[in-house]
Amino acid sequence: METQRVYQKYPENDASVLIPILQDIQEVCGYLPEEELHNVARHTKLPVSRVYGVATFYNQFRLHPLGKHVIRVCRGTACHVKGSLDILFTLENELGIKAGQTTKDRMFTIETVACIGACSIAPVISIDNEFHGGLTVKSVQKLIASYKPKNNE
Repeated sequence: METQRVYQKYPENDASVLIPILQDIQEVCGYLPEEELHNVARHTKLPVSRVYGVATFYNQFRLHPLGKHVIRVCRGTACHVKGSLDILFTLENELGIKAGQTTKDRMFTIETVACIGACSIAPVISIDNEFHGGLTVKSVQKLIASYKPKNNE
């Protein structure tokens, strides 16, 4: 398993390597699987509860895999004023999930971000790091439909 190489990079019984190990495991797996949290605990000789506590405290870490399409909804001031909350609600309704979740088929993940940095085209979202701005409820519904698999795919 690729994660074995991660553990070989770090000394055992050393709590100071906890965050770097978690970062590397997430880089390899795309998220932090429960089994790996236990492996990290064994390697560092820390309680699993401490490893889990660190993994859930920092929002850089994910305990679940991301979807094929990652949708980031800007919640910055300009986007908020121009209706990004309606955009977020529309995405949640269209996909049947809340922000921070991934659809059961792992096609979509919705995340909120403080600012995307594209205020001039507010409200804006990114899908797979491609920006979509000047959105309305209807345009978001159409945009999401274009990313959904067709029946014959």
